[in-house]
Amino acid sequence: MTRNPDKLTFTPVPALGQFHPAAAPARPPQRLADDAAALAAAGQLAQEFATDAARRDRERVLPWQELDAFVDSGLWAITVPRAYGGAGVGSATLAEVVATISAADGSLGQIPQNHFYALEVLRVGGSDAQQRFFYERVLAGERFGNALAEIGQKDFKRRTRLLRDGDGWRVHGRKFYCTGALFAHWIPTLVVADEGGRDVNYLAFVPRATQGVTVTDDWDGFGQRVTGSGSVEFDGVRIEAQWVIPFQASFERPTTIGPFAQILHAAIDLGLARGAFAATLPFVRENARPWPDARVDSAAQDPLLLAQLGEVAVRIRAAEALVRRAARFVDAAQAAPDAQSVAQASIAVAEARVATTTASLDAGTRLFELAGTAATLDQRGLDRFWRNARTHTLHDPVRWKYHAIGNYHLNDRLPPRHGAL
Repeated sequence: MTRNPDKLTFTPVPALGQFHPAAAPARPPQRLADDAAALAAAGQLAQEFATDAARRDRERVLPWQELDAFVDSGLWAITVPRAYGGAGVGSATLAEVVATISAADGSLGQIPQNHFYALEVLRVGGSDAQQRFFYERVLAGERFGNALAEIGQKDFKRRTRLLRDGDGWRVHGRKFYCTGALFAHWIPTLVVADEGGRDVNYLAFVPRATQGVTVTDDWDGFGQRVTGSGSVEFDGVRIEAQWVIPFQASFERPTTIGPFAQILHAAIDLGLARGAFAATLPFVRENARPWPDARVDSAAQDPLLLAQLGEVAVRIRAAEALVRRAARFVDAAQAAPDAQSVAQASIAVAEARVATTTASLDAGTRLFELAGTAATLDQRGLDRFWRNARTHTLHDPVRWKYHAIGNYHLNDRLPPRHGAL
């Protein structure tokens, strides 16, 4: 298990608006101008990331250097609005960037998912001062991780708490499935605060190096192995009041936080499907043997194999189309959020997630069915596509997406507002 806790260096973080440049990465990232530049950068990086992806997965080598290159490219800042110095790309471009990287390395494609999610929460619920502060940090090359999920904490009072401490706050609690936290400069954390006897949700941006923060690299899932999705503990961590963003209100009114989060997940699965399909083609051409009853000279001429390969291709193309369609609904809802526009975006993204879930699992499975036993050799690392897809598609149950889609079309019931739909 490879760890490099000294890769990132930090300095104490002062209050909002007083951030010292020494805390930022030594080299500022590129500033990508527009959607075309973002897509070009993703394509170039994907070629580099694919080269060693199987080894990183097999040996669980955490991708420190690759993440530095990823951030240096400017891609981690592409959703920063143009008014604040970013590229302000559309949802379709963001999804395509994530899919492109995920096809090369599923873990690298997932690591920035919560970074972009935090930026959307900031866009929706942050004040102008908070937005300027954190957008500046991202443009300087700093990364957001996440600490949202908790295990077995059904008792609301035992969840991660935000307690008043003078003019600031202290954070107490423990989180798991903290994708990207290991690599982060900031860990956006879901917390609850008592407001007049009522528990209210907030997103607290906690500096990674602050005293009392412990990040443990204990993620041992069989897929998405190097996402840094371990656990984080907060032991009375002191944070500034200005680093806390309203979160509960973002779901009490119509916002795009939910569908935005979900289209990123759809993009990861789409990329995994593409990666598996791309790995299948050369293996069938160069290594697979035709079934004797096909009476052909090569597997590439086997009519039943060709039919199944065509089916995989169609599912991937359909998933791509649904992701692009969903992105248009997300963009429309971001521009004019109301109950109907956000519901339409949520349903369109749910439909895309159904398709990408099916496509990613199917492509990973058919790879072996069509390539044959030789494809299972551990040194080839081809199993990572299915393992990654199976692990990531468990993020939230697709059966509830079918339910929401059906209920919306038949009964005009708007879907629930939360990050899992």
